[in-house]
Amino acid sequence: MPSLDLVGAYERMSLIRRFEKRCLELAAEGVIAGSVHPCAGQEAIPVGAVAALGETDRVLATYRGHGWALACGVPEEALLAEICQRAEGINGGRGGSAYLHAPQFRFLGENSIVGAGVPIAAGVALAASVQRQQRVALVSVGDGAINQGALHEGLVFAAARALPLVVVCENNGWSEMTPITATVRGSITERVAAYGIDAREVDGCDPDAVHEAVARAVGDARAGAGPRFIECRTVRLWGHYNRDIQHYRPKEDQQAAEAGDPIPRLRQALVASGAATAAELDAAEERAASRIDAATDRVRVMPAPDPATARDHVDEGIVAVTTGAARTAAEPTKEVPYWQAVNLSLRHAMEKDPSVVVFGEDVSEAGGIFGVTRGLRRQFGADRVFDTPIAEAAILGAAVGSALSGLRPVVEIMWADFLLVALDQLVNQAANVRYISRGTLQAPLVVRTQQGVTPGSCAQHSQSLEALLAHIPGLRVGLPSTPRDAYRMLSAAIASNDPVVLIEARSLYQTVGEVDVEHEGIGGARLRRPGSDVGIITWGTQVDVAMEAAADLEQEGLSVAVLDLRWLRPLDVDAIDALVQATEGRVVVCHEANVTGGFGAEVAAGIHERHFDILRGPVRRVATPDVRMPSAPVLQAALVPDAERVAGYCRALVAATAWPTVITAAGS
Repeated sequence: MPSLDLVGAYERMSLIRRFEKRCLELAAEGVIAGSVHPCAGQEAIPVGAVAALGETDRVLATYRGHGWALACGVPEEALLAEICQRAEGINGGRGGSAYLHAPQFRFLGENSIVGAGVPIAAGVALAASVQRQQRVALVSVGDGAINQGALHEGLVFAAARALPLVVVCENNGWSEMTPITATVRGSITERVAAYGIDAREVDGCDPDAVHEAVARAVGDARAGAGPRFIECRTVRLWGHYNRDIQHYRPKEDQQAAEAGDPIPRLRQALVASGAATAAELDAAEERAASRIDAATDRVRVMPAPDPATARDHVDEGIVAVTTGAARTAAEPTKEVPYWQAVNLSLRHAMEKDPSVVVFGEDVSEAGGIFGVTRGLRRQFGADRVFDTPIAEAAILGAAVGSALSGLRPVVEIMWADFLLVALDQLVNQAANVRYISRGTLQAPLVVRTQQGVTPGSCAQHSQSLEALLAHIPGLRVGLPSTPRDAYRMLSAAIASNDPVVLIEARSLYQTVGEVDVEHEGIGGARLRRPGSDVGIITWGTQVDVAMEAAADLEQEGLSVAVLDLRWLRPLDVDAIDALVQATEGRVVVCHEANVTGGFGAEVAAGIHERHFDILRGPVRRVATPDVRMPSAPVLQAALVPDAERVAGYCRALVAATAWPTVITAAGS
């Protein structure tokens, strides 16, 4: 690796300092809305580090990332326009100061969630490893991130797989407004080294020292030595954000930071060594100032984003799938258990597309706790099917990062309840990728999980969380209820260019049904049973309950329709409306999740909004009461909707003669 051009580094550091000063000025004027987190005092770190990277390496940064973006070559005009929320900003004003992305400049972006970038960067490194590419992922974090669980899970994951990852900790001594000494006992470097990771401390105010340390770390990581950690001791010259008056900060600390300012320090060294004259450095500063002034003038007259585009790029939309000759003599329709249908779908996807990888806890040799992925590692090898540490944030973050880098990961989270310890990587990370980047980035990942009540399951292994996930724009959420749908919906999810959560159910895994290898796109409900007297709308485990209730009511002379929604996002509104019309507005919505805030409320509200004029009664919800789930089967049975309870609501709706009418149902 060539030595660092220190005169050039001085100009780049001066450019970053001028840029950050201008951002604060524009924020004070009201040109920039919201917070700005300047990196003044830390300029030597991105300048030294990026100079040690190759053209194919990737960079991720904290929300204090303007310096990293500029060091990667993002044009100052496009960057400033983004921070000023202009239409011509690098993300069209969608990212702003703390969440901008510029992948075309190898800058995969900032992250405004502290520490969350490390698992994603591990995923970027994972993709390089699987693809056999000599690419390294570098991610910057602040010292405060060292107390975030996601960071540690990402380090553990990267160490376990010896991934080409370099983590740069910019330790300026302050975790936002709290001194790091108040929250970290001992050395950050020693803490990381305990994971078996090579961790070193370097003078972060010296760009040459940073460059040398990063060059060594990148070389080691590229050679297969595993992740590297560099703690750059630096200073924070200005406040945590633009309105921070630093009343909490001792005067002595501020003075010490100013004394360690890396720009005058480098200037003095260059002049003293004869590498540059004062006049040459003055000229470099003037060039930097001129560039920032010119960019500012252009940005000031740029238009704001078009409000008509505010809803664009949330997801890919509904994509039609051409099945062609889907079945052959070698692949006839056959009866298989639900779990095997999932396995078959994974197998076919991996045979067709080498970018599909499967990972999670115990998924390789054991085939997962329920055996669903059994045999895949033997067929496709340890690079494409592998076990991970018990670290859900790392699993989901690595899925995001590897999806950003050309893989199509399918990850397993054993129980939906376990998603809650790592929900950030779905809600704040995966769901935002397409929208913030205006469609230039996508995260084609699939999360397989299972949920619901089974005999003996406890309150931490039985929750139904589909409403929480379906609430998030940018995620696709489906619940297959049959082996055929388990195959088809997983195939559609893997083919999708958006993040998809597929929710299976332990209670369905042994259910046997017909499976063919035809394919379909994301979305679409299925009318499992036509009817005209009353309709049941449901999904997941309650589909069989609804079918049983409909069969019982048929014996009483009632014609009951059953609609399996299958996908909650996107929601098949047309199918719902058709059922409402067919049953003249007599509808029961049934789900296993708790009643309050359940997705049934969304379905019912939509029906009332669209069809109030034809409803023969209120849409009724049948669901589990608002209680925690007990372990005893007899207590569970008293809570979860069964066919008798569903049938009672249907009878009551049919019996009602006026609207509005107070309706009660037997067993309610």
